Amino acid sequence: MKLPFVTKEQVEEIAKTYPTPFYLYDEKAIRENARELYEAFSWNKGFKEFFAVKATPNPYLIQILKEEGCGVDCSSYTELLMAEAVGLGAGEIMFSSNETPAGEFTKAKELGAYINLDDITHIPFLQNECGVPETVCMRFNPGGIYELENGIMDNPGAAKYGCTPEQMFEAYRQLMALGVKHFGIHSFLVSNTTAEDYYPTLARTLFTLAVELKERTGAHISFINLSGGIGIPYRPEQEKVDIKKVGAAVRKVYEEVLVPAGMGDVSLFTELGRFMMGPYGALVTKAIHEKHIYKEYIGVDACAVNLMRPAMYGAYHHITVLGKEYAEKDHVYDVVGSLCENNDKFAIDRELPRIDMGDYLVIHDAGAHGFAMGYNYNGKLKSAELLLKEDGSVQMIRRAEKPKDYFATFDFGDLMKKYLS
Repeated sequence: MKLPFVTKEQVEEIAKTYPTPFYLYDEKAIRENARELYEAFSWNKGFKEFFAVKATPNPYLIQILKEEGCGVDCSSYTELLMAEAVGLGAGEIMFSSNETPAGEFTKAKELGAYINLDDITHIPFLQNECGVPETVCMRFNPGGIYELENGIMDNPGAAKYGCTPEQMFEAYRQLMALGVKHFGIHSFLVSNTTAEDYYPTLARTLFTLAVELKERTGAHISFINLSGGIGIPYRPEQEKVDIKKVGAAVRKVYEEVLVPAGMGDVSLFTELGRFMMGPYGALVTKAIHEKHIYKEYIGVDACAVNLMRPAMYGAYHHITVLGKEYAEKDHVYDVVGSLCENNDKFAIDRELPRIDMGDYLVIHDAGAHGFAMGYNYNGKLKSAELLLKEDGSVQMIRRAEKPKDYFATFDFGDLMKKYLS
C-alpha cells in the first residue's frame, strides 16, 4: 500500500496560502535517501553522486543535495547556470550533453566541470571551441541488446548516445596526444529499472573496458561514471531498490576486475535523478468536476501541463484520495485534466474510493521528470513548487506562473502589454 508523505489536514492548511495544483517535496526523505546512497558506496573513497538536474531543475532542491555531498549532472547551458548559482564548481559538475551547441563546452570548462564527450567527433569541436582540459570523460555505447538475468532491458545499439568500443580506444589516443592526463568512462544503458543486478552488470562492462583502455593506451582512468537508470517503485506492489545491496555487489565486481589490474584508486560516480528525487515529490490537485457518460470521469485542476508522463508514456502514477486512504476502492474512474487532448489523463479505469468534489488527490512519485517536463499548451500555466521542510513548515521554492510569464516573450499591442505589469 502506498501512503503519501502528507495528510489531508496538512494539504488543507497549505491550500489556504497556495491553491492547487502544486508540487510538494519532502525534505526529510530527500536527505535520508541521499545519505543511504553515500553509505552504500562509502567503500569507494572517491564516490560522488552527480544529481541529474534535468529530473528536477530547482536550485532549492539542488542546494539540499549539495549539503548532502552531491554534485550535479548538467546537459545544457541553462543547467550549468543553475549549478553556478547554487555555488557548485570544479569537481562538482558533470557536463554530459549530445549534439552540443557552440558555447556550452566553454561554460562547462569555465566552471571546472568534468566534460563528458558523447562522440569522438566532439574532440576537435571541443579543441577548436575552448581547448581540451586535462581531464576528459568519454561516453560508451556497447551496441546490441543489453540483457540482465531477468531478460532484455534495453537496446543500446538503437540509441544515439556514446562511442563504439573501437572509437573509445581511438578517442583516448587522440586526447592523450592533445595533453589529456586523466580520463573518465561513462555509460547509460537502461532507464528506470528496479533490477538490482543492473549496476553490478554495467560495472563489470565498464570496469573491463577500463582495464583494456589502460593496457592498450596507457591512459590513467581517474573515474568511472555508472550514470543513472536505477528506478523507483511506481506501483504499490513494487519494491524499492535495496541500494546497500547494489553497492555491495558493485564493490565485489570492483575488487574482482579493477583491483587486480592495479586500478584500486578509480573513483565511482553516479548520476541519479529519479532515484534521488522521484518518490519524494508529489503533485497535489483537487477534484473540481465529475462526468457520467460512457465512463466515469473525475476532472481535476491539474493537467498534463503539470505532469505529462501519463499522457506521453502511458506511465502509471499511484493516486491517493486524501482522507480516504483506507476506504474501499469501489469506484472506477478516469482521472483527467482540462487540456484539449484526449490523452490528458492521470489514470484510466483506476479503482479508487468514491471521489467527491473538493477532495484532494495526491499523485505519487512525481518528484523527477514531473514539473521539469511541463509545457504551456492551451495557454496553461505551470504550478508552484513547495518544500515540506524537516520542521513541518512549508516553503515556496518556485511560484506559480502568471499570465505575464506566458506573455513575456511577446511585444504585441497595448492590451497584451498590460498583462506584463
